Amino acid sequence: MAPAEAAGNRWVAMAASRLELNLVRLLCRCETMAAEKRDPDEWRLEKYVGALEDMLQALKAQASGQVFLFLTSSKPASEVINEYSRKVDFLKGMLQAEKLTSSSEKALANQFLAPGRVPTTARERVPATKTVHLQSRAQYTTEMRSELLAMDSAGEPELDVRKRIGVSGPRPVDEKQSAAELDLVLQRHQNLQEKLAEEMLGLARSLKTNTLAAQSVIKKDNQTLSHSLKMADQNLEKLKTESERLEQHTQKSVNWLLWAMLIIVCFIFINMILFIRIMPKLK
Repeated sequence: MAPAEAAGNRWVAMAASRLELNLVRLLCRCETMAAEKRDPDEWRLEKYVGALEDMLQALKAQASGQVFLFLTSSKPASEVINEYSRKVDFLKGMLQAEKLTSSSEKALANQFLAPGRVPTTARERVPATKTVHLQSRAQYTTEMRSELLAMDSAGEPELDVRKRIGVSGPRPVDEKQSAAELDLVLQRHQNLQEKLAEEMLGLARSLKTNTLAAQSVIKKDNQTLSHSLKMADQNLEKLKTESERLEQHTQKSVNWLLWAMLIIVCFIFINMILFIRIMPKLK
């Protein structure tokens, strides 16, 4: 390989590693901004997430292409790229959930978000996206509970929760009881969602295991079938060869037998003539 081509390949590998480094830095920045309180008019996080999507697509394109002839250690693994994609999709889904009007819709959309499984940097013990997910879930749950408690059954205007707690009489007890029941319902609903998610994850894992097992069995069967076909072809070739040899041997044996019979007949004929000539006639 020419030196110019080798240098070009090394430059491509360094560019890929630099692209991944920039993506990790921007991803850490986006996770930090998502964990902080932001103004409603904050627009930088959405732009950063859009830039993350473009960088992720470029990283996928470089990872799928056969351009890493040297320094293959700079090529990110498919699991790492999937983790990056998972975190970018989480940030994008979180921004879309924040744009919803109802807190119940936000809470429902937040439940379907999947945070990252691995920390972005070595300094993190827990993935930042998971922390953001828990914070947003608690925030949306609090907002939804506040909206439900602020609704008056008689059609009165919405009151503040603190004022309702401070009102004397039997009403605060009912409101506390209803709040406790609401918390219990929300907790059950959350436990049910987590249980369903775990069951779906278990089914997906079992399906993947069964698919891999079936693929392995099919692969072994194909190898056995190919070996059997190869052996059948070899046996057919051997059978043809032996048939030709047997035919030649049969023809040769018939010719030798015919010549042997002719020689025996001629010998007997000559002996008879000599016997007749030599032996005297009987008187």
